[in-house]
Amino acid sequence: MDIPASAETPDRLLSSELEKQDDARLPSQLQVNAERIRSSGARLTSNSINELKGVTSELQQLQEFLSSGAERVQREIESALAGTKIIVETISPWKSTRALPTPHRKESVNGARGFKRPSEPAT
Repeated sequence: MDIPASAETPDRLLSSELEKQDDARLPSQLQVNAERIRSSGARLTSNSINELKGVTSELQQLQEFLSSGAERVQREIESALAGTKIIVETISPWKSTRALPTPHRKESVNGARGFKRPSEPAT
């Protein structure tokens, strides 16, 4: 019993229909999957971009803070240097008075050491 090629059995027809449905579903399933992947990628990219913007903002604030701190420290250093310069200018004339003779020690009558005045004659 040969069955002509044009005549198909019900099983074969059902199988053929299922394959056609699978083939029809395949592109739509791929499209759904592709859309899911695209939307996931867009969400992840959006989150990453927002996080990077936040980090950039924090870094800019930190840079401003550090700049203002550096300026403050620079002003304090300049102020300290100016104060030191004033102190040096005030003390420097005292150096020339140091050249005066220092008081001489003399023995007192009871053996204790004391100071004699520069105008007193040495004994």
